[in-house]
Amino acid sequence: MSIHLVGGGWPVEDDGAVYRVFFEEITARAEAAGRLEGAHLPIVLVRDGDGPEKYAELVTAFEHLAKIQPVAVLSPENAPIDPAVFADADGIIVWGGLTPAYRESLAPAFLELRRLVASGVPYLGFSAGAALAAEHAIVGGWKIDTVEIGTEDAAEDLEQLTVAEGIGLIDLAVDVHAVQWGSVSRLIAATEAGLVDGGVAIDEHTALVVGEGPLQVLGRGSVWKVTPDNGSVRVSTAGAGAS
Repeated sequence: MSIHLVGGGWPVEDDGAVYRVFFEEITARAEAAGRLEGAHLPIVLVRDGDGPEKYAELVTAFEHLAKIQPVAVLSPENAPIDPAVFADADGIIVWGGLTPAYRESLAPAFLELRRLVASGVPYLGFSAGAALAAEHAIVGGWKIDTVEIGTEDAAEDLEQLTVAEGIGLIDLAVDVHAVQWGSVSRLIAATEAGLVDGGVAIDEHTALVVGEGPLQVLGRGSVWKVTPDNGSVRVSTAGAGAS
């Protein structure tokens, strides 16, 4: 079982290095189950308007990486998603968009997603899907009270820093688009304020893979780790190949 957290960045670059390990895992799972026609792969998109177009774009890209049976899980923003759509999944992808809307739509399926991943189903979260993998998810915001802690452009339509229940696949908080959106400062502020007990901020075109062995970083960027340190915080980075 592995959890793949991608910090954003599209389209596929570097010959799919960020995604390839995930697709190898779901292919092996499908073959072990005798599904020679390809891995059964629900792809979750919570978007208003462009969901079908984005889904078709993703499927085209992913079919170059593995033989799959994609399942469209398309929801307007904030509309609930039925947990039954994940039945028989060999892997699960939760894509990106407005993080608070993804959280609202996926909340009815949190328990089922935890059950499936615990049973060995690989999970790939991209941007919003990565942030929501956490037990305590950073869903947006650019201020704590009146103090600015990041850019309004990365606030996800929220003013105040907001931490809410996530899917609960990992105990680290996750922020995304780290360098590109400057979200490392938001994770630092959330940790200093005691809203989260540290976490990781992931660059675009970069994945953090959490599995049974050491943590693994894939792609061209960095993963920024923020940990509490005697009333302050400590920040460190890891790049591709680190564990």
